[in-house]
Amino acid sequence: MTQTKIIVLDDDPTGSQTVHSCQLLTRWDAATLQEALLDDAPLFFVLTNTRGMDATRAAAVTREVCQNIKLALADLAAGGTLFNTIFVSRSDSTLRGHYPVETDVMAEELGGGVGNFDAHFLTPAFFEGGRFTRDSIHYLIVNGVPTPVHETEFARDSVFGYRHSYLPDYVEEKTAGRIKASEVERFTLEDVRGDVLPRLLALHGNRCCVVDAETQADLNHFAEQLTAAARQGKRFLFRSAASLLTALAKLPPQPVAAEAMHAYVMNNKPGAVIVGSHVKKTTAQLAILLDQPGIVPLEVDVDRIETEREKLLTEIQTLTRDAHAQGWTSVIYTSRVERQFPDQATRLAFGESVSALLMDVVRSLPTTLGFLISKGGITSNDVLSDGLALRTSSVLGQILPGCSVVRCPDDHPRYPKLPVVIFPGNVGDDAALATAYQRLSA
Repeated sequence: MTQTKIIVLDDDPTGSQTVHSCQLLTRWDAATLQEALLDDAPLFFVLTNTRGMDATRAAAVTREVCQNIKLALADLAAGGTLFNTIFVSRSDSTLRGHYPVETDVMAEELGGGVGNFDAHFLTPAFFEGGRFTRDSIHYLIVNGVPTPVHETEFARDSVFGYRHSYLPDYVEEKTAGRIKASEVERFTLEDVRGDVLPRLLALHGNRCCVVDAETQADLNHFAEQLTAAARQGKRFLFRSAASLLTALAKLPPQPVAAEAMHAYVMNNKPGAVIVGSHVKKTTAQLAILLDQPGIVPLEVDVDRIETEREKLLTEIQTLTRDAHAQGWTSVIYTSRVERQFPDQATRLAFGESVSALLMDVVRSLPTTLGFLISKGGITSNDVLSDGLALRTSSVLGQILPGCSVVRCPDDHPRYPKLPVVIFPGNVGDDAALATAYQRLSA
């Protein structure tokens, strides 16, 4: 019997923010991939962290993952275990990321050539984060007002900036004209809510398609038609945010409600919060968190890293241990001043040095820690793969819309069964970070 498995290459670890009871992989050797393929969950995530890399490195990592996926699938097929695979390149719902680099590599490696997928779909809607697409224009709700994303701070990103919210124009911009806006197939709200199966069956040659969606019901209906087309032999690739995964996976409600996540806290102990993200939303959320009872604020002055790294690290480690011993939760956050860099490479290198310091902090947190909250996509990836050195982790569910809770395995050498919140930088209202803390420290 052929099983259907959704395989998600996630460019940071926040793509699991609408699902539960599945695996996140920070390693992608063939053996680890086989374990995930044989897991009962309908999907799993490979955390590539490519949003924190330059395009050349992102392409190389994506290619390595794809090649190992092929090896894992071939080995299982030789033993009689066959899979109908759905491949997703999960990326940011505000359109930041290495498109079309990653989808091109996935098409070459997993499709046997760029033209061997019948289509690739851009579906950036992420309803839990206030992002939707109408008339092929992608919007973000800012202060209650739907705003085209090219008018937001995310479009001015120094690495992944863009000029267009109209997705066909965005595609032409990002592909440097290789795919013209006029060549992009548009699935409007009327289409998505109707019968588009004949159109899906007619797609070929890796046609670029952009998809409207205002509600989860829109994507649920569209996913049913995509699945029907796939059953008739069509091969599709997806570049999406998290909400499409909800539609494809069709999971039941999570086992433990968001409000009851305190049940996972280890021995009712205080936790720690690591904040790396610099977006305005994170800074606003941090300000409210620091006013909560039971919190010890520990600011990391990033300007000291180059000249006083070890002294700075020792200070933070000592203060964190003292706070925990007194029953307080440490909030370790980078200084909020946004630095300017002469080029992308310098910015990425600086980010890596900041992250390396934060991961040294994570590795030295008290072994009796009750919980850990990681704020920021790239920060969360580094916490899982480097700070906690996890090969795999299990998604328990969401503590807030768009904020996953994962758990360290039972045999983790330092933090067995520790619940870890993956909190994206640009998700939630101003009180969201404080709410997550309150739910875990109830």
